[in-house]
Amino acid sequence: MNKSSLTRTAQVKMSSFIFLYFFTWSSSFGLYALWLSQKVGLDSITIGSVFAINGVFAVMMKPVYGYIMDKIGMSKWLLYGVCAVSALMAPFFTFVYQPLLLSHTMVGIFIGAIYLSLGWYAGVAASESYADRFSRLYGLEFGRIRMWGSLGWAMAASVSGLLFNYTPLANFLVSSTTSVLMLLVLVSLKIGDEQLRNNNIISSNKIVFTDVLMLMKNSKFWMFSLYVAGVAWMMFIAEQQFPRYFVSFFETKEQGNAWYGYLSTVQSGTEFVMMMFIPLLVNHYGAKKGLLFCGIVVGARLIASGLATDPLVISIIKPLYGIEISLLLISVFKYIAEHFDKKINATMYLLGYQAMLYVGSVVVAPPAGYLYDKIGFGNTYLIMGSCALVFTFISAFTLSRCQSKRDESSFLKPALNSAPVEPAK
Repeated sequence: MNKSSLTRTAQVKMSSFIFLYFFTWSSSFGLYALWLSQKVGLDSITIGSVFAINGVFAVMMKPVYGYIMDKIGMSKWLLYGVCAVSALMAPFFTFVYQPLLLSHTMVGIFIGAIYLSLGWYAGVAASESYADRFSRLYGLEFGRIRMWGSLGWAMAASVSGLLFNYTPLANFLVSSTTSVLMLLVLVSLKIGDEQLRNNNIISSNKIVFTDVLMLMKNSKFWMFSLYVAGVAWMMFIAEQQFPRYFVSFFETKEQGNAWYGYLSTVQSGTEFVMMMFIPLLVNHYGAKKGLLFCGIVVGARLIASGLATDPLVISIIKPLYGIEISLLLISVFKYIAEHFDKKINATMYLLGYQAMLYVGSVVVAPPAGYLYDKIGFGNTYLIMGSCALVFTFISAFTLSRCQSKRDESSFLKPALNSAPVEPAK
């Protein structure tokens, strides 16, 4: 088999793994908030606490996963563990999680947080970080791999609402089944010897704990974290209980559940298409501007959601999340690759972005749940959207400048703009 065929085979298998991973979790976790409220019967404040405690465990687990990934390079053992956890979804949710939430709520919340952190919250970050490394080893755009995850999420979302109305057990059984397929694909994936020997992606000097301490002292780390706190927190925390807000626009919960599934498919389809074209935009304008574009879209979508008054308007707004996630992921990976040392690449992604992201679930999710009950979803989204826009403006001055093709093609650029940006050590 020639070199191009080997590359193509590896790309197909990596894309298939990402597709199956997102299909697996979309089938069940995509309706998590609805499951907690409609099937388990938790109120808004308790659901907010569930997401907050999930966030605590995610914050603890993500840096651990990142450190392990920087230690093992392109080894797949961590991903094997993620697959195994995912395969246990049906028995866990049916025989462990739901009974505990009903009988011993706090115990159930903590047990669920551990499971979800291992399989989803930290697992998805590890999978995306591995896909990013894989794409750079083979000279591919990360978006061309990650877009298959969007397609997997979309395909599962197209039927998950209908399955959920029948019985959530069907969702969990589908997830456990596809997890086994995901594991088989991962076992068959082989990284080429040439890519492993001759690359500028995997550091020969493996990460040590002092590297993590140095990262925490880097001002670029904290300026990036400020953006995550102001923009990404609002984006993801608003999405946690958005299904409940969306369903409230319809005459019955069942109708709302079904339409939420349909529009989640449209959203993921939008994300799939954007993953192909957003890299061109981010390469042209630079990763920093990609992050700022994302912040503007997040703020505008949340404010529009707060002002929505009928099912048609909220249905039009819903798919915009696909544009946001594409802009955010592509820009984050490119920003990290440009400004941080390659031996801490995974740690920076899982600590500086993913773990910091879920600090928001600890800090903001409970008060957000309180505001949903006291002033309503609409008014709360107006506040969150305004916060996102304010922090986007601040980040225009605090994020580090990034290289762009637009700067390179400009005849009038200052000499400073032509200087390469050195990675932070």
